[in-house]
Amino acid sequence: MVHIKDFLSTNIGTREIMNKKKLLLYGTCMAEKHPNILEEYAEGRVALAVCLERDHLNMVAFKLATMVKSANLEEVAVLTVDGSPHCVQLHQTVSEVNRLFDDPPSTRYFVVEHSKIHEVDEKTVKTSRFLSKIEKLLRKGSK
Repeated sequence: MVHIKDFLSTNIGTREIMNKKKLLLYGTCMAEKHPNILEEYAEGRVALAVCLERDHLNMVAFKLATMVKSANLEEVAVLTVDGSPHCVQLHQTVSEVNRLFDDPPSTRYFVVEHSKIHEVDEKTVKTSRFLSKIEKLLRKGSK
């Protein structure tokens, strides 16, 4: 069972982060709704919980940017439920932080829908920020 550790309350320089260099940011509700999936995706990564219903994404972004730089992270994975407006912001936040770096860490985005895991491409995460683009894609697809 994954021990729930809060991202914003975790020291950037902890040994676990510095040694593993792989981070899993997950929506807090994953621990309750899909503990087995969370356990699987936490394997080999430092798993830290984020709740964007409670915390502002700017705080998460600043901390993540500092962590990427200080710990020289190799990978950041994001795991959330699908369909939550707060959880989609976590994916978007990580994507935005990556733009700050010439060589960002490898990043993977995962969402869970009806207990099924979907890996989401970076381009999809970026597009999710632009409602006009989504509108055009949906109109194009409905023809």
